[in-house]
Amino acid sequence: MASGAASAQSSVTLYGVVDGSILYTSKTMNSKTGADAGHQVSFTGGGMTATLFGLRGAEDLGAGTRAIFDLESGVNLATGAFGHSNGNMFGRQAWVGIEGPYGKMAAGLQFSPFFLSIYDLDPRGMSNFGSGLLPYVDNVLVTGLFNNNAISYTSPEIMGLQAAGMFSFGGTAGDFSAGRQYSASLRYHLGALTISGALYSGNAGGTGVSTPIPSTAEFVGRDIGASYHFSNDFSIYAAYTLYKVAGSFDNAVYSGGFSYFVTPYLNVNAGVYYTRDGNESSNHSILAASGVQFFLSKRTTLYGQVGYVNNHGRMDTGLSINNALYGVKGATMGVSIGIRQMF
Repeated sequence: MASGAASAQSSVTLYGVVDGSILYTSKTMNSKTGADAGHQVSFTGGGMTATLFGLRGAEDLGAGTRAIFDLESGVNLATGAFGHSNGNMFGRQAWVGIEGPYGKMAAGLQFSPFFLSIYDLDPRGMSNFGSGLLPYVDNVLVTGLFNNNAISYTSPEIMGLQAAGMFSFGGTAGDFSAGRQYSASLRYHLGALTISGALYSGNAGGTGVSTPIPSTAEFVGRDIGASYHFSNDFSIYAAYTLYKVAGSFDNAVYSGGFSYFVTPYLNVNAGVYYTRDGNESSNHSILAASGVQFFLSKRTTLYGQVGYVNNHGRMDTGLSINNALYGVKGATMGVSIGIRQMF
């Protein structure tokens, strides 16, 4: 019996990203009055990507199946406080699941298929500066990024098709609809072409209201787009995203751009994002940004980013998730220069 026993293979990995930058914007919104407070030069933790750390684990269960988990925390590099999350210790991801030939199931705090679809279609890789992440957070904060009480399933890719679905319980006794959220996506991959579409629907209330950064804004989201990879070096992207926020904007975002590896060590990318309020056409904005990344090694990157945003009507699109999330009326220029290290 002893000679026939086998021990399961398991592993736990510590991983993370540390990102710091200097940010300049020609205008800055006064949070109390909404007026222009003038230009700023500031330090930001997470100029391009969130500063974070996490624990990721897996255990081989046999027959190609694994038990998996992920615990991920966001950090504000400027102060050492929690950041880039819902404000809790593991406010980015905290889930456990099973992955195998028939797909992946996960339970806990996790990203929605809607957010992941937008991420895949963004030419700027959802940078914290001048990317599709700005219209997202401007509209619904972290709702759909960090979903509490969620159960999800992602299918394997079959003949180029892959589907994903998520349901999030609101967590309020006696009120099943409060804070309830669901999302789904469908992705088709054929050679160099990828087409993706997704939806999201969430109700107000639920336990997400009590997190330091509320994650239950009531909204309906839709997303569709495509990317084409001409080679391993050059890719183009185009997408349409709708944020229909209850009692607020009905914003449609049209985006497009490219990413190009000039050399294996140098990447140049750019994106344009036009946002229009379907309830009032005078509310619109255009955001354009470009970035350069120089890879000193597989783990360390120097980067520079430049962006421009022009807001009309009541639109308040900003340039940076940190220190410039909301913008003022008219044109604003910005620059971000920083360093990122992964481990």
